[in-house]
Amino acid sequence: MADLAHEFGTDIVLAPDGDIALADGPALTRQRALRRLLTNPGAYIWDVNYGAGLGAMVGEAADAARIAAIVRAQMFLEATVARSPLPAVSVAAGADGVARAAVSYVDTTDGTAQNLAVVPPGS
Repeated sequence: MADLAHEFGTDIVLAPDGDIALADGPALTRQRALRRLLTNPGAYIWDVNYGAGLGAMVGEAADAARIAAIVRAQMFLEATVARSPLPAVSVAAGADGVARAAVSYVDTTDGTAQNLAVVPPGS
């Protein structure tokens, strides 16, 4: 089922015909996973437990192991992220204190391997 083509933190995308663009397949999985990772728990009023809260960690000391565990657990909550092979998550905390996460997973909508980078805005 398609959804609006709207990646977290960006504007809604227009289709070539001027209508609102739709996303499905791997693009939809990507935007849903990114939305889940960056939404703070309690911010989504229809499900107050939804979201990983990575955005709320900005300004905290980067704990790579904690961030990786949160990302991995949240990826398992997306129905179109394969459980086998397991999603691979790596988190690197730079000397500047900024943590960047990379997620590799298989999208069940078409069986393709996908990569998702999660970086703070402006990095």
